[in-house]
Amino acid sequence: MADIDQMKKPKKKSATVCGYPISIFFIVVNEFCERFSYYGMRAVLVLYFKYFLRWDDNFSTTIYHTFVALCYLTPILGAIVADSWLGKFKTIVYLSIVYALGQVVMAVSAINDITDANRDGMPDNMTFHVALSMVGLMLIALGTGGIKPCVAAFGGDQFEDHQEKQRSTFFSIFYLSINAGSLLSTVITPILRAQECGIHTQQKCYPLAFGVPAALMVVALIVFIVGSGMYNKTAPQGNILVKVAKCIGFAVKNRFRHRGSEYPKRTHWMDWAEEKYDKLLIAQVKMVLKVLFLYIPLPMFWALFDQQGSRWTLQATTMNGDFGLMIIQPDQMQTVNPILILILVPIMDSVIYPLISKCNLNFTPLKRMTVGMSLAALAFVAAGLVQIQIDKTLPKFPSSSVGQAKFINMIDRTLTIEAGTEKITLEPFTANEDYLNFNGPFDLKFGPNATETTLLAGTRNTIVIVQDGAVPKSIEFTDINSKPEQGANAIRLFNGLESVLNVTVGTNVVNIVANNMSTYLMLPQGDVTFKIRNDTTGDECVYTQTLGFGSSYTLLILPTLKYGPNCQDGIKQVTEIQPNTIHMAWQIPQYFLITAGEVVFSVTGLEFSYSQAPSNMKSVLQAGWLLTVAVGNIIVLIVAEAATLSEQWAEYILFASLLMLVCVIFAIMAYFYTYTDPAKIEAEFAQNAKDEKKKKKSSEKDSAELRDKPRKSSDYSSDSSFEEESKQTKI
Repeated sequence: MADIDQMKKPKKKSATVCGYPISIFFIVVNEFCERFSYYGMRAVLVLYFKYFLRWDDNFSTTIYHTFVALCYLTPILGAIVADSWLGKFKTIVYLSIVYALGQVVMAVSAINDITDANRDGMPDNMTFHVALSMVGLMLIALGTGGIKPCVAAFGGDQFEDHQEKQRSTFFSIFYLSINAGSLLSTVITPILRAQECGIHTQQKCYPLAFGVPAALMVVALIVFIVGSGMYNKTAPQGNILVKVAKCIGFAVKNRFRHRGSEYPKRTHWMDWAEEKYDKLLIAQVKMVLKVLFLYIPLPMFWALFDQQGSRWTLQATTMNGDFGLMIIQPDQMQTVNPILILILVPIMDSVIYPLISKCNLNFTPLKRMTVGMSLAALAFVAAGLVQIQIDKTLPKFPSSSVGQAKFINMIDRTLTIEAGTEKITLEPFTANEDYLNFNGPFDLKFGPNATETTLLAGTRNTIVIVQDGAVPKSIEFTDINSKPEQGANAIRLFNGLESVLNVTVGTNVVNIVANNMSTYLMLPQGDVTFKIRNDTTGDECVYTQTLGFGSSYTLLILPTLKYGPNCQDGIKQVTEIQPNTIHMAWQIPQYFLITAGEVVFSVTGLEFSYSQAPSNMKSVLQAGWLLTVAVGNIIVLIVAEAATLSEQWAEYILFASLLMLVCVIFAIMAYFYTYTDPAKIEAEFAQNAKDEKKKKKSSEKDSAELRDKPRKSSDYSSDSSFEEESKQTKI
């Protein structure tokens, strides 16, 4: 009776606004800030790995997906801790502190000035920054994953039993806050990253990009704690996941003990748990295992889906982000996903599914999930096609055994150049279009005499031929050997005049002596103005050039330069690396396909899991669903490290092919799946239990009648007792 009284005890009454507990507003604001913090940090993470920590694309992708996998493994730990020991409130508070600390550590790790002793803009102790980053990411993974299963459930605990409508509305608002936080953060943090900041040198502002999410996480923690006095806090009542694991473990152990032929077989291997656990729990575990078996192919979908933040973002760095009214950063393209979700979810629910239903097509949840997987595979085919077009625009950089050279004629007459077996003719003040490849030393001849020239293997070089008295001579300069990072443009100038030139570009000032080359200047997209001043005469030339994304040029200041309004005629441009010409808008189709796949696959999958789960084991399937996301990210890091594909488009097609193969397997499994009604099965068990109880009572009554003499008074007493017991049974 004490247990019954405890169950009937009403929840703590809290103040309400429009029928909703005030406490839920603190929870919704907390969730918005937390999701802003997580997705904001994650949006710039892979670029931080590549451009700040100087990791290559494959290793950056590996660490990124390792982190995401950890974020989806730790919810199981958080759920067990909350349900078995601390309760939801304390678990959220303690792990939020860990979470906020991790975000602060990440922001500190991105400050290059901490170890930049020589003030050259590069950290001198990269190990320190890597160690801090890894500590920060582990703390974040523990925090965000640990609170993930607790916050929504804690919000649901704030409502009373009769507030079903308000609880349903709360979960809709809660989901909206998640998408709002995600959308805003993936727009804002890339803008913060693109700013330049620093104490000694101005660099991309990763400390600010990580610092704002850290501040939002601190705000989330404070807001949640402020509402402490208004929450309904339920005591931990044990974790069903642990109970299910123990039941499965006992069944396996018991089956192993009775593996001999002398023991009779049982219908299902879980029936070997009947010696310790009741039949209802075993039946519920069977239903859960039936759904979990269908989960086996699902990680492949998430392996593709989560590459939006890694491979697709890296792909965007080699594309043109000029959308006219605005410049889109590579990491901002991820915002297409939440925007399309907000558009496609109501369209699917209100238009697509009703139309399919009117066509009398049996579009079951498992068929929807199969279609979702197919759409994700098509998204990667689209990504592969885009990558093929991008590769056509990329320069062919030298291998480790080859040196490359481009020749520039700075003499005011036509020049024939013989380089090894190559022979080219250059007009005055021009360069050959493509770099020439040389496997070793070669003879270079452009005058009466030939000289042996050796290029360092694996490098690109520019050989400028200038007039040196009566005969020409060559001057060799080393070029950049990769695409400029983060969409910047690498520009340098060659001084063909006989006087020293002072060149000012924004905040950059360089001095160039006669017949010499300046260092590369990393300049942003847009119109750039060069102020070229003659140190001897004081004359000045203003030259303006429009730059795109990811290009490299050498500007030749010709000996024929005449200062004045038409001085631009005396400056020629030599292209080393073409700007990015494939527009980022070409990524929209692949984002559309994978988002449509997510809506059809993920939303339907959660609904299917909920409908097929027993009433007390929905959290077990939720944990299983999150586990598929973690395994999917592990698949990505395995492929990124193990695959030996030299072309990125081939990797996209590989992933698409693997998902299509898995999709076929899942379709076969779905074909043989039989839908169940957990509520009906549980009701049957409850009815059977009631019938057994009645039989037991009836048996006890018959036994009593056999023992006692048949007397009217005793019969009357027995009947009264039976009626009373029946009433108690009904109650």
